[in-house]
Amino acid sequence: MSSYKNIERTNTNTFDAIVIGSGISGSWAAKELCEKGLKTLVLERGRDVKHGNYPTAMMNPWDFEHRNRLTYQFKQENPVASRCYALDDSTKHFFVKDSEHPYIQEKPYDWIRGYQVGGKSLIWARQTQRWSKYEFENPSKYGYTIKWPIGYNDLADWYSHVEKFVGISGNKDGLETLPDSESLPAWEMNEAEKAMSKAIMKQYPNRPAVIGRCAHLTQPQPIHLEQGRGQCQARNLCYRGCPYGAYFSANASTLPWAAKTGNLTLRPDSVVHSILYDDELQKAVGVKVIDRLTKEEHYFFAKIIFANAACLNTNLILLNSKSNRFPNGLGNDNGLLGKYVAFHNYRGSLTADYDGQLDTYYYGRRPTSIMIPNFRNVQRQDADFQGGYMTFFTADRRGWGRAVEGEQIGAAFKEQLSKPGNWSIYMMMQGETIPKATNHVRLSENEVDEWGIPQLITSIDYDENDEKLFQDFLKEGEAMLKAAGCTNIKKHDSKQSPGLDIHEMGGVRMGDDPRTSLLNKWNQLHAVPNVFVTDGACMTSTGVQNPSLTFMAITARAANYAAEQVKKNVLS
Repeated sequence: MSSYKNIERTNTNTFDAIVIGSGISGSWAAKELCEKGLKTLVLERGRDVKHGNYPTAMMNPWDFEHRNRLTYQFKQENPVASRCYALDDSTKHFFVKDSEHPYIQEKPYDWIRGYQVGGKSLIWARQTQRWSKYEFENPSKYGYTIKWPIGYNDLADWYSHVEKFVGISGNKDGLETLPDSESLPAWEMNEAEKAMSKAIMKQYPNRPAVIGRCAHLTQPQPIHLEQGRGQCQARNLCYRGCPYGAYFSANASTLPWAAKTGNLTLRPDSVVHSILYDDELQKAVGVKVIDRLTKEEHYFFAKIIFANAACLNTNLILLNSKSNRFPNGLGNDNGLLGKYVAFHNYRGSLTADYDGQLDTYYYGRRPTSIMIPNFRNVQRQDADFQGGYMTFFTADRRGWGRAVEGEQIGAAFKEQLSKPGNWSIYMMMQGETIPKATNHVRLSENEVDEWGIPQLITSIDYDENDEKLFQDFLKEGEAMLKAAGCTNIKKHDSKQSPGLDIHEMGGVRMGDDPRTSLLNKWNQLHAVPNVFVTDGACMTSTGVQNPSLTFMAITARAANYAAEQVKKNVLS
């Protein structure tokens, strides 16, 4: 705990700020801090990936030995990672294999990770909606978590700040439950989706169906061209890395922007062991790093530290940051560190057929779907469960060859392949889960990883509330599809474990009261104000909207505040 005190502090190991993690939130912290003039070290535990270094981005299916499918052996060796929708032979180099960073599942939990510069920003689904005031206000209003220390008005300008730089496509829909973004031209619904949306809204006026918003450049603005990014080509090969920079990633956008200030030092292959707390100075002074390849120990020092390692790894680092002052983890005076972890419930989906609009088709591979904002427990508690859910659906005619009987070979099959099939409908849920103390992570007392760091134990599962919400989605989803004129409606339960949603949040939650939270309204640890947490770990609740845009806005807000405090010598 004290060996770092003998390390000489030089200009190669001492910085104004250290950011742990180079993904969506970490790269935003780096951008803002560097722009404010702070010499900033970004530590990434994975390998370096430069924008454009996407080896499979231009490959065809027949260029892969197994036609881009995972082998049986790979699936057997990586049962958790293989369950991720974005993992195939073209993307597997961006995912953590099961053996590369083991963890202990006390209850089934699929922890999906991307260890490289840019993190999961290379492989995220890019859906970006602002949270509404209800996401911030309703959880405490309806009694299922503590009060958020910030609200929509605190983030509105920061949402705009982020959106203009990232580039968000979408319409101005004027919905209170889904606030408008600073948006680029929207993608279009196809004719089947337009007809379905109109029919659903006719029967359910409080369920507007609108085109999704996503971090894709439909019409690049000068700020995006200055970043070196180009227009989206609608290829739908995004998870391989986009050589055009058309979707937002840390590699194409925020990290290069931070680098051009001259204030960024990026150090890949740097596994953060812990944050160093000085009992005499009563503040954090730096971090201990284990080199991923050589296993050598290194120490780096800074005035402020941003923990952005992604939700569960941020929890792990803080739990492992022990000192005389904090024997149970950094800032963990109340014993709540690692608790109240929540996620999004994706178990429910429906499929259906739609018989209309057979004389129309569409072009390209649109990177977003149709959204129906949450309509449950918004203005009042109107269901027998807490929280709500968003609904997404798409209509496509990719069913070539389905109608051919007999063998899938020959002239008839070839002719059928040249014609689109009937419309197929897919509808899915994104459900809020309730933060609970029992849903937690903690450190193993016996098992360590190859860097000598305790393995993380995950103890997270569904409850009765999740089941009720899931069943309500299936019921209401079926009703909406019937209203839209769909037939052959089928309900599905993926039975997937928590974690596969890749929207884990909490464990280091924000709040006004140090007795019930770890972070204040500026994302500072209550007990260690020069340590900030702005990734998913900071979230007090999950909301129903996608979280990544909110992570970015929270990070930009906190980083600007932190830079101001450093310049005022409040944090030094």
